[in-house]
Amino acid sequence: MEASSKKKQGEVASQPTQTTTTTETMPLMTTTVDPPTGQTSEEGLLSSAPVLAMTTTIATSEQATSLSMQNMMKEIEALELQMVELKEAKEKLANIEEKYDKSKQDVAEKAREVKALEKRIRELEKELTVDKTLAEVKRILWAKIGQSITDQWQSIETIHEQMDLISLAQFENQKARASLRNIPELANRMIQILNTRTSAQLAAIGIRSRTDTILLIKRVLTLRNFVQTLEKKCQEMQAEVNEFITKITALQSRGLPSVVTNIGRLLSHEHYAKRVNNYASNQITASSRTSEKIRPPSGQNLYDKLENMFYIEHEINHLFEDQPTFYRYTEADETLIKIQRHQLPIEDWWKGMIETLLR
Repeated sequence: MEASSKKKQGEVASQPTQTTTTTETMPLMTTTVDPPTGQTSEEGLLSSAPVLAMTTTIATSEQATSLSMQNMMKEIEALELQMVELKEAKEKLANIEEKYDKSKQDVAEKAREVKALEKRIRELEKELTVDKTLAEVKRILWAKIGQSITDQWQSIETIHEQMDLISLAQFENQKARASLRNIPELANRMIQILNTRTSAQLAAIGIRSRTDTILLIKRVLTLRNFVQTLEKKCQEMQAEVNEFITKITALQSRGLPSVVTNIGRLLSHEHYAKRVNNYASNQITASSRTSEKIRPPSGQNLYDKLENMFYIEHEINHLFEDQPTFYRYTEADETLIKIQRHQLPIEDWWKGMIETLLR
């Protein structure tokens, strides 16, 4: 538009000013006398004709110049209007560009706000799930479970000592029963015979002391009694152990880590505490990785997810109705020691006595 205006200005400036000379033929006038001068009208006309022609020519030239100036002024005014219009257009363009830049800034700012809102929404969605609450509650519950295990650890050790003693007692009992065979029945018959014979009769068959002989025979019966007593004590301890095993197995099926090693030996309390802590950390981490989408937390929902842990905590606190002691253990161990130290009559003596009394 500015170039067009300049072009028009150049065209106007390059156009030459045209002067049009118009010669008018004056009509012949009637001759009259001008009273003041005494000249006739015809002479006046003739003398003034060149002047009139010149004046007309000048006037026409001035009118043409005036028209040319007017046209030029109109063109200038048109150019000025175009310049004003151009200026306004530029201002409008600048305003539009300014608004566009501001709009771009607003869009970028809005985009940042949208991203911030989306991030906050994700955070809120995560907070709306039960995962964060679950993680915190699980930490609390596992801490309580760990404390409950610590409180019960002495009783757990007692039970496992009983289990070890039961295993040893069963082994020793099997050995004792193998050595006894059917000897207790023979011993009772021998004692009956000895108590029904006179000293002379006994001396006749080579038995000098009834009492000493009966004491030797009764060693068999004593060993049998030790075996029976140990079995009874082991059964009592085994009932306590079985109750413990049933409860601890149920707890392990609900998620409690095992208290024993791969070979069945009881862990130390320190090692078991580390095992529980590692298990709890892994469980909480795994739960967070497999988080659910938005789901309003409810009491029932939380309870369903934490039921096993509540069960574990409760059952550990009630793992033993009566705290186990070493009374049965001591009695069984005492009997076991008696069995290990007990000596039966030698094999040759026993065979000779059978031949003497039961032939």
